Amino acid sequence: MQNFDRKKKLFVISGSSGVGKGTVIEGFLKRNPNFSLSISYTTRAKREGEVDGVNYFFVSKEEFLMGVKNDEFLEWAEFSGNYYGTKKEFVQKSLAKNKNLILEIDTQGALQVKEKMSESVLIFIAPPSLQDLEFRLRNRKTETEEAIAKRLDFVKMEIQNSQRFDYRIVNDKVEYAIEELERIIKTEEAYER
Repeated sequence: MQNFDRKKKLFVISGSSGVGKGTVIEGFLKRNPNFSLSISYTTRAKREGEVDGVNYFFVSKEEFLMGVKNDEFLEWAEFSGNYYGTKKEFVQKSLAKNKNLILEIDTQGALQVKEKMSESVLIFIAPPSLQDLEFRLRNRKTETEEAIAKRLDFVKMEIQNSQRFDYRIVNDKVEYAIEELERIIKTEEAYER
């Protein structure tokens, strides 16, 4: 018998650039419409085709920093002079709507979330190997050697952080990774943390 009063959960998914986490999440969401994807706040300029409230909530730097001062964020970080973060209120309202929520962020942000919401479930999507990830990054042909070296250093730090995660999925084949994500989430939905 299913317990319909069971609280919905926040599933935090992290993974290195180039590992295919976006593809895995997209595949999972297509097969599981009872889930929604969290929307982050940012101070960066809106790019062509992006929609406020769909891709991000676009806010001023002053508004964002006021939210930080008022402890409104579950997690936040600064990248290249822009701020990104997840508001507690957005997550709480989404979970209250009886939908499980997926949050896609880096490992540092994920660990911040875990500190504030211990019941959240952290899932790391890993490359089959560092060599495989380096090959994927180089094959994109979108970055300089210096940028690739920086990304690979960041990957090593993320892999270190992922040791504190609840689960790890190796994305060697997208379909298998999606199935593994479904298995983990189905198991977690059956249990209270």
